[in-house]
Amino acid sequence: MKKSMMAFLLLCLALSLAACGGNEPAGENSAPVSIVTTVFPAYDFARQIAGERAEVTLLVPPGAESHSFEPTARDMIRVQECTLFFCNGGESEAWVEDLLAQQPVETLRMLDCVEALEEEEKEGMQELHEEHGEEEEGPEYDEHVWTSPVNAQRICEALCDRLCALDPEGESLYRANLERYREDLQLLDAAFRKTVDEGAHRTVVFADRFPVRYFVEEYGLEYFAAFPGCADDTEPAARTVAFLIDRVRQEKLPAVFYIEFSNEKMADVVCEDTGCRKLLFHSCHNVSAADLENGVTYLQLMWGNVSALKEALG
Repeated sequence: MKKSMMAFLLLCLALSLAACGGNEPAGENSAPVSIVTTVFPAYDFARQIAGERAEVTLLVPPGAESHSFEPTARDMIRVQECTLFFCNGGESEAWVEDLLAQQPVETLRMLDCVEALEEEEKEGMQELHEEHGEEEEGPEYDEHVWTSPVNAQRICEALCDRLCALDPEGESLYRANLERYREDLQLLDAAFRKTVDEGAHRTVVFADRFPVRYFVEEYGLEYFAAFPGCADDTEPAARTVAFLIDRVRQEKLPAVFYIEFSNEKMADVVCEDTGCRKLLFHSCHNVSAADLENGVTYLQLMWGNVSALKEALG
């Protein structure tokens, strides 16, 4: 397979560079633990639980699409040399399995920390086989597990346990950080539940991809969307847009959602036709370069979603 061959060739190059002293000079990292992460949620969870005891690296660049990410030789060196490789897992990170088959490292996958849900094709949703030209083989799982704050707690608990096993001297710090962060996540969870309980509606419409199934399942919301969360960025069929417009009208919804880095065109069409507002629901999959530079966190983005949800549920 092409990706397997690419991963193998990059790994060979990475090993060659490392052997020639191409890796970063030793001693630059004074932290006792190094954690390499693939996507933003893993990166932020690692920062929160490990604190200053770890150097945390994010591989997928700000604003990039993780589903099409290909690691560089330098990325592979970082993975080889880290204490813990903390990734998402799943089809969108197929390159991870290629890499680990060649060079095993201590790895924690977020997808393994929770009960995975299969991708769902809802009524009106543009089907996956329409994009790819054929039916996918076997079940395809929704990989956006962190969108539920309850899942985020489970992931952080698993991360803490793994760090304690790898670095026993830091256990008291990891446990204390976990307890503090768990309280923050529980407050967020409570805010979402209160918002749903007090809302006039229990249906949300995403005029976009839908990467938040774990979220709506957790809080008992009905949803309609243009594409599943793993769909490629493609133009929707006219019937898909028409269906969403009808749902907004029938439900008398005050707002429709789009996700980060969307061109927002579909949301604009729905809003123009129905008079509803468009709101950002941030999946936290990735952030902009400016947000990363400013130290934005999962909690900040999700609290923004609390405000958006209040407006969308009326």
